[in-house]
Amino acid sequence: MRSKFELTFIGLTVFITIIFFVVIGSMFLIPTFQGFVDALFSEEMIFAISLTLTTSIVSAILVMVCCIPMAYTLSRYEFPLKGFFNIIIDLPMAFPEIVIGIALLMFLGSNGIGSYLENAGIELVFNSTGIIIAQFFVALPYAVRTLYSTFNYIDPRYEFVSRSLGYSEIATFINVTLPMSKNGLFASSIITLARCIGTFASVLFVGGGILMKTETLAVSMYLNLSTGDIDMAITAGILLVLISFITIAVMERYAKESNL
Repeated sequence: MRSKFELTFIGLTVFITIIFFVVIGSMFLIPTFQGFVDALFSEEMIFAISLTLTTSIVSAILVMVCCIPMAYTLSRYEFPLKGFFNIIIDLPMAFPEIVIGIALLMFLGSNGIGSYLENAGIELVFNSTGIIIAQFFVALPYAVRTLYSTFNYIDPRYEFVSRSLGYSEIATFINVTLPMSKNGLFASSIITLARCIGTFASVLFVGGGILMKTETLAVSMYLNLSTGDIDMAITAGILLVLISFITIAVMERYAKESNL
């Protein structure tokens, strides 16, 4: 027999989850089937899908390459201003994404180092490189925080035993620490990829939101809503929901299997 306390909490959870499902699911009912198909196979949508996946995969790889040593450093080593560095890395998770976009645009644009980069023939804004940079800075804090928690969970004694047996730090890290943190690595990579795919405001500012040039799925949704093309906008939104659902479902299933 369930207690009133348990039933209340279950009921609240079910109620709010249903609201989420109805709100998100209602978007699937807006376009007609033909309108959805036409938008899905349009040249613009195919370009947006291709650009989104390409830049997101590149960004996710760069994030994982950087966040592994960063998270391990913050978890295992003591150094001056460590607490300050922790705050700075976590800071982008606390303020709106648009702040990152404006900051990157000011820094990489003509008001920052943009003029010097242009003289060297390097352009980092209003192109696909700008998109990757924006996705990287948005996703990195989430990846670092996830792996930081993972490394904290691993008992350092396993590493000490490995070192006492004559293995080097790098050999211990590769053969002991990384295999023990595989669940966290997988979760972090999935979260990173999903975050890169869904990045909007910073990509809009740094990438420029240029039609058929820097038009990711999130930007496509915004641009088409601005011009009144509802079918194109909602189709982009539906694709973002489906991609996010698949990535999270894969992560949940993997997590359950790894705990069996």
